[in-house]
Amino acid sequence: MGSAKQTLHSTRIDLPANVRSKIIDILNHTLASTLDLKTQVKQAHWNVKGMDFYQLHELFDEMATELEEFIDLFAERITALGGTAFGTARVAAENSEIPEYPLDIFDGKSHVTALADRYAPYAKIVRDGIAETDDLGDSDTADLYTEVSREIDKRLWFLEAHLQTDAPVEWICTRNEIDEWEKSEIQEVKMMTNLMADEAN
Repeated sequence: MGSAKQTLHSTRIDLPANVRSKIIDILNHTLASTLDLKTQVKQAHWNVKGMDFYQLHELFDEMATELEEFIDLFAERITALGGTAFGTARVAAENSEIPEYPLDIFDGKSHVTALADRYAPYAKIVRDGIAETDDLGDSDTADLYTEVSREIDKRLWFLEAHLQTDAPVEWICTRNEIDEWEKSEIQEVKMMTNLMADEAN
């Protein structure tokens, strides 16, 4: 993990010290990339311009808040295993596997593209974490990675869908808007099912 030296504290968790050490190293590398990605999303949040400014400004802030939650999950798992979470900006910059964010873009589509280009390698990092920690016998950490993986893939899907279809950027929705849409779709299907059942009777 760069120049940082890991101190392994004792714990009653029933994983051997050498296994915990390997898992902590994996988690710290993921933590670095997550911290880096969060700052890149904030870069987009602060600097996006154009007709879709407000909606994208809000969306990017929501994405950064979600990443902050993942940062806490990874860091707290590290400390639960008896390790030290390396969460400073300098350590993150030294160890992140995410490409640097372009500082000369401003329009919404360029930011959506740049974020999709960074969410994709991050999604792979997280999926690799599932396999690596599962192989080491830590199903709890593998479950943590799985939880994060589902959300990251969902975010990437939303970003890519708009780019693939050339749909207007303003169609990008926040998670709450998408959840409401899914609920309304489910409710409509239920109503149609009940109506068909009534007609059959």
